Amino acid sequence: MKAMLAAFVAIVVIAFGANFILENAGFSTEDRASGADVRLNN
Repeated sequence: MKAMLAAFVAIVVIAFGANFILENAGFSTEDRASGADVRLNN
């Protein structure tokens, strides 16, 4: 039971950590597809 709970905690930590890292890495669709000719925020 301890191993399963530890695995669930690890999954949550990895998921939130990956989300934080990927959002700050600049790989979002808006960052990749925006340019001088693209208006995404209007």
